Amino acid sequence: MEILRPSLINISGRVYRRNTIKEDQYEEGEEDDSYMGPPASEPFDEDEEFCDSHSIEQTDKGFSCAIDVPSVLYKYIIGRKGETRRRLEADTKTDINIPKQGVEGQIVITGSQKAAVSSAVTRVELLVQSFRKKQPFTHFLSFALNHPQVQDGFLRFKEEVLEQCSLDHGVDGSIFQNPAKLHLTVGTLALLNDLEVTQACKQLQHCQDFIKTITEGKPLPLEVTGIEYMNDDPAMVDVLYAKVQVKDGSDKLQAIVERLVDHFVSSGLMVREWDRVKLHGTVMNTLFRKAASAEAAGGRQNMKEREAFDARNILKSFGSYHFGGFDLNAVQISQRYSTDSTGFYTSAGLLNFS
Repeated sequence: MEILRPSLINISGRVYRRNTIKEDQYEEGEEDDSYMGPPASEPFDEDEEFCDSHSIEQTDKGFSCAIDVPSVLYKYIIGRKGETRRRLEADTKTDINIPKQGVEGQIVITGSQKAAVSSAVTRVELLVQSFRKKQPFTHFLSFALNHPQVQDGFLRFKEEVLEQCSLDHGVDGSIFQNPAKLHLTVGTLALLNDLEVTQACKQLQHCQDFIKTITEGKPLPLEVTGIEYMNDDPAMVDVLYAKVQVKDGSDKLQAIVERLVDHFVSSGLMVREWDRVKLHGTVMNTLFRKAASAEAAGGRQNMKEREAFDARNILKSFGSYHFGGFDLNAVQISQRYSTDSTGFYTSAGLLNFS
């Protein structure tokens, strides 16, 4: 961590410095003992500010606060053999009740002092926020590019590339995208239980006003034309993507994307990865490669074993390839590793432009 530019975490409008956590490697079934907060030797500050993102209620025995935490994150609050929870309880002079592993529910924090409960809530949230970022994404905000015209153009592209460039290193039919799943990714989401999926769908609906303002309540005419690659060496490419533009040359699509990301980041459901979202529709990806090693591993390919392909001839011959055009009329929350009746990703939520 840089001393002058420490990593920060934003929780409910407040910014906290994130301390570096040393993660231990442990076997399945063991719990992580990482902990964020002052060591047990430091006294608890009775004047610590209250956490105002949750309601702390007064009870007959003191104060209580219930917070929603996905069950997959319980282990980071419990720690190995319960050590993290015990330290939290000792430092804040509270009791932390956690549901059984795999059971969705609320973590309930109780204590005799309101400040103590508030401190425990904040520290639990810091743990949750830190380890949430390490969870693989489950959903993503997307625009479907699988319009019939674009699919037809993509299939022609695939056929012509294989006819002309199949002798180039790493180029084969298995690394092409499934035409039914052509899409633009706006941003990824780690939605760890049904409640968070519901919250994400509600947040998407809250985007209706600014989207309709930008699109004037009409579908957005798009052109899918040209290809580009992700890395710096066209001879060693892992991802080749199609470029997407609004037909009138405006930046309306980019404006919608940036507003969507801003909204979901501010809601706490998305982590900002880039200052500006790079719109790309993946057409070739070496993760799709049906290598023997991937099949032997049950269909999962090790990222370190990805075999790049030489895209120089593809870029030379198809750099301005026209896949087709269509009217974009919706943004949706797509579920990763899923397929609906049309062949596209299963939608958890959808917002129409018109």
